[in-house]
Amino acid sequence: MSKTDELLVDVARLVESGRSNQMSLTVVTGGAVITGRLAPEAVWRQRVSEVLADSDRLAEFSAVFAGAAAKDGPPTHLHFHLARILQGTVGIPETGGMYRVSIADINAWTMGDVSYSDH
Repeated sequence: MSKTDELLVDVARLVESGRSNQMSLTVVTGGAVITGRLAPEAVWRQRVSEVLADSDRLAEFSAVFAGAAAKDGPPTHLHFHLARILQGTVGIPETGGMYRVSIADINAWTMGDVSYSDH
């Protein structure tokens, strides 16, 4: 987007305030469609850190995500959990992943979690 969508920034600000983590959103960015639920950055970072800490090969990266998020200015990223990249009739990964998306790179968005079906 040439100009950041202020409505989307307001949605992100409300999620960051901790008042709600139930907002489902679908975005188009870089040609990919990502759908899932938004989380406050601190919660997202903590969960990523926990997943990495449990990994034999990636545990050393856990500390990078355990640090506090910068709080200056409006939110610049959306933090998805239980999210999927939609590819044809499937979502990748099927169980949902953790994605961080720059608000400035979002081309389109809609409220709700989108799913595809062959039926």
